[in-house]
Amino acid sequence: MITFQIFYIKTYSNILKIRLFSIAFFLMSFTQISAQQIAILKYNGGGDWYANPTALPNLIKFCNKNINTSIKENPETVEVNSPSIFNYPIVFMTGHGNVSFSDDEIENLKNYLISGGFLHISDNYGLDNYVRREMKKVFPTLDFQEIPYNHPIYHQTFKFENGCPKIHEHNNKQPQGFGLFYEGRLICFYDYESDLSDGWEDEEVHGDPFEIREKALKMGANIVEYAFKN
Repeated sequence: MITFQIFYIKTYSNILKIRLFSIAFFLMSFTQISAQQIAILKYNGGGDWYANPTALPNLIKFCNKNINTSIKENPETVEVNSPSIFNYPIVFMTGHGNVSFSDDEIENLKNYLISGGFLHISDNYGLDNYVRREMKKVFPTLDFQEIPYNHPIYHQTFKFENGCPKIHEHNNKQPQGFGLFYEGRLICFYDYESDLSDGWEDEEVHGDPFEIREKALKMGANIVEYAFKN
């Protein structure tokens, strides 16, 4: 009986958290997207979750200038199992190496995403196997699907008729945008073989020409705009 009560309390707490978060997102839909914030996802496993430190601040500045947002320019860092993840409509994840989610992190990330949260994963080359393995633990019944070129995420303020742009070349593979869909809603966008976030970095980091960096920033802005609206 005690075991049942503990389980019930834990389950009810999770349901309540999901409902409250869903209500919060519903209310925010009546406000301008300028109220939204973005956080960097800090994960375990040894991978460099902190890679590309100038990337997200530069994307935020670009969004604030070009798509009518007013996002805090210095993004917060949030851990996968932290309750504060529910404060951010978008969390951003990147890196090159291993990713590992604990059971508590799996539960928290799942609750966040099905409650209205959005995860953007940017493969910084070498992340693919780990991301697919760990996200399968979060959503065992879901598979990453390639997002068609006519999907709205490619047609926000900026138009990408051929989908995710190629920013850095590694092995002659085509860039792809993958997504996880839960009950018809895109909850996770994963740019693969694109290196979008490399293109957001300060110019001197990679020496990319303006045209390449601008293309990366425009696609990033589309992702932000889409996530805030959906």
